[in-house]
Amino acid sequence: MNSMIISVLIPALTAFTIGIFITPIVTHFLYKHKVWKKQGGKTALGGHEAVEFNRLKGEAETKTPRMGGIIIWASVLITLIGTYILSNLLPDTFLGDLGYLSRSQTLIPSAALVVGAIIGFLNDFYDVTHTGKGLRLSTRLGLITILSGVLGWWFYNKLGVTDISIPFDGTLELGIFIIPFFILLTIVLYASGIIDGIDGLSGGVFASVFAAYTGIAIVQSQFELAVFCATVVGATMAFLWFNVPPARFWMTETGSMALTLSLATVVFMTDSLGDGHGISLLPIVGFPLVITVFTNILQLLYRRCTGKKLFRIAPIHHHFEAIGWPSYKVTMRYWIISVFCAVIGVILATLA
Repeated sequence: MNSMIISVLIPALTAFTIGIFITPIVTHFLYKHKVWKKQGGKTALGGHEAVEFNRLKGEAETKTPRMGGIIIWASVLITLIGTYILSNLLPDTFLGDLGYLSRSQTLIPSAALVVGAIIGFLNDFYDVTHTGKGLRLSTRLGLITILSGVLGWWFYNKLGVTDISIPFDGTLELGIFIIPFFILLTIVLYASGIIDGIDGLSGGVFASVFAAYTGIAIVQSQFELAVFCATVVGATMAFLWFNVPPARFWMTETGSMALTLSLATVVFMTDSLGDGHGISLLPIVGFPLVITVFTNILQLLYRRCTGKKLFRIAPIHHHFEAIGWPSYKVTMRYWIISVFCAVIGVILATLA
């Protein structure tokens, strides 16, 4: 067990170190080319001006570079590919045990990470070059639906996943409907990416969630998947080092989409495929992500039914800012909640 934990920590520390070293290069590029919105503010989902958001964040959007998520996925990919190459070049050394890229456990989440990063990068590029208007939401959702549909089909047809685990009560058989279920799960997780709205918030939350699934994968003896999750944690912590207030850059879509899409595959792989309960544990482990999506939906429904707002601004972390909480207080309290949720999730994984 000790050697396993050490082997998991090595890629995490490697990704963190790589992230720290490449950040000055990325930062120089982002500031040199002024990779931020040229016009601040945004429109709410209902089509009206997001007055509260623009009051809180509108000006900052024209001063803070976007695409900081490059740090995360670049660090993960360099680490995974680098260790894989070294393990093949030096198979008789300790490096020979560091080849973690495998078709069975890490290839799918790695592919989701890359595709999510590319789509998110395109959105961020248009956001910067087209007066703050990225790819249309319908376009992004369409691309995500296609991607998740392909991945859902792979889980169903190639890996034989047809059910989800229910803690203490067996399984729920879905058959081919496992594909639309995976699509729905992916879209919900993608929607949770809007938690990237306060300096340091998304980095801390995503690091905690992936740390929890690192532990869950270890409990379920999915060693290579645990390495992937730990590598994401290390890379995210490097991003967070520079994203704490005042943020040097924001994660934006190229980071949040990469993380949420790969997280969807990790959640699925730690479920029935790994003889565990990854899906059922998600509402606990990812509670801050879930509440982000839930409060956004509540706000939209309440406004349509009553013509009034339930929260000053949704999602709820911005509501706390609007009522007077300093942004750093919101961030740190979210971090605390995320850590507790991660710990509870891992404990439940050992019991269920």
